[in-house]
Amino acid sequence: MALDFVGGCLGGFAGVVVGHPFDTVKVRLQTQGASGVRYRGTFHCFSKIIAQESVLGLYKGMASPLVGLTFINAIVFGVQGNVLRKFEKPTILSNFIAGATAGGLQCIICCPMELAKTRVQIQGQGESRKYYSTHSHAYKGSIDCITKIYKAEGIRGCYRGMSTTLLREVPSFGVYFAAYEFFCSTLEKRHPGEHLALPALLIAGGLSGMCSWMSTYPVDVIKSRLQADGVNGVNHYKGIIDCIVKSYHEPHSGGFAVFFRGLNSTLLRAFPVNAATFAVVTLFLRYARNSEPRTKSVDEHLYSDHVPLVAEPR
Repeated sequence: MALDFVGGCLGGFAGVVVGHPFDTVKVRLQTQGASGVRYRGTFHCFSKIIAQESVLGLYKGMASPLVGLTFINAIVFGVQGNVLRKFEKPTILSNFIAGATAGGLQCIICCPMELAKTRVQIQGQGESRKYYSTHSHAYKGSIDCITKIYKAEGIRGCYRGMSTTLLREVPSFGVYFAAYEFFCSTLEKRHPGEHLALPALLIAGGLSGMCSWMSTYPVDVIKSRLQADGVNGVNHYKGIIDCIVKSYHEPHSGGFAVFFRGLNSTLLRAFPVNAATFAVVTLFLRYARNSEPRTKSVDEHLYSDHVPLVAEPR
């Protein structure tokens, strides 16, 4: 349990550093309205942010996921591991149930963390790094953002978008762990009796992350829009249904296409993030577990080569 926690934190840190620029692009594309279209697509968004805000513009709001990372991984690894131990043998279904349970509980930390991240990511769009650093904005950073939201709206304001976060995290984490078990089991059949090589582990982790995001992406778009709503003191959406209807009917939104904005950058992000995360977790756990004695009291699956991936970011 302790090794899973430490390994998850290290892997999650690597994942955030690798994936946050892609996440910034995703949020910018998701939250832009038809009346003020700034970015034409994933690569245009990337290049425009770098040109106008420098590379550091891609890392806006990163403090929030880094701060929440330890708590999220503690919840996910603890819950997922304990739920999985209730089953006689790890299967795709048991991994789905364990992952879904862990995904739901980690929303307690994930929701306010992503609220702050989203708010900081969308402020100062188009401003040069020098202008952004020398002029005041609503939020100085992620911590300042969540503090101000709490003072203005209380604890309820910090959990804006909680319903959509749950709708996204519960099934997506179920798919996440189930897909990972499926890919690893499939790859193991090609080389029975052998440990999976690192490239195979990276492929399994990267594909699992992509499957997870594709399973609930439209819900993530709605979540981002609800959490970005009210930044300028004006709320455009009354709730989830109202957000869905208004987003669908936006001029030039393309109808259902609006719910898939930013999907390209998300999938581009999902594979390398989970590959990097998994590499760090695997290398740490292999080294740590090889240096300690194995006992019969330890669950066999804890020593399998395809250990669970960390919670954030997928």
